[in-house]
Amino acid sequence: MGRALFVVGEIGGNDYNHPLADGATLDELLTFVPDVIRTMSLTIHALISHGAKTLLVPTIYPIGCVPMYLTQFQSQKTEDYDPKTGCIKRLNEFAEYHNAMLSDELANLRLLYPHVTIIYGNYYEASMNIFRNPKKFGFHYPLMACCGAKGPYNCSSTATCGNPGFTVCSDPSKYVSWDGLHMTEAANKVIAHGVLRGSYSSPPISNICSDIMHDSASLLLPSISGVAKI
Repeated sequence: MGRALFVVGEIGGNDYNHPLADGATLDELLTFVPDVIRTMSLTIHALISHGAKTLLVPTIYPIGCVPMYLTQFQSQKTEDYDPKTGCIKRLNEFAEYHNAMLSDELANLRLLYPHVTIIYGNYYEASMNIFRNPKKFGFHYPLMACCGAKGPYNCSSTATCGNPGFTVCSDPSKYVSWDGLHMTEAANKVIAHGVLRGSYSSPPISNICSDIMHDSASLLLPSISGVAKI
């Protein structure tokens, strides 16, 4: 336990995905966040009590950039969208609220367990780096699903990936989203590189887990060779 790296999450996604799919409002979702963070904290307490010494706790992703939600919450108001990315601002603001509460809770846990390394894994900003600079990472369709149905984001609740009426893109590596909700392998590799070797972990995981850095090199580096600093 003391020599292992525990990845506690990403937790929270389905706690929010299912209510949103059932028509919950963002105001209702905001009331769920304290319970989600509390449960994550209790999980970390339990792992530490069993001997865990190093934990990576990820944020949730920018849900305002997810094709399923871009389709579900389409708006005619240009002010609802981030002009730099095309993502829905209020959905990303909700994700930022969850992540800020998580960051505060991790700060409290570090004070309580000074002998334990608790790493904040900023999946949110690692993902946003892609949406702000898609061409830099080789993505041609950052807001469209590779596997889905015809529509502005190639995503439809009536023809989801694998069900009648769906289509699949010819090159998933050019897409950030696989099925309108989950990332493609190409996007996940960029995010993993940003967290493991870039600036999206605090404290930097690369300074703490040298064995993981060595073992991950062959998996991460070939797929993003030539990519600028993340």
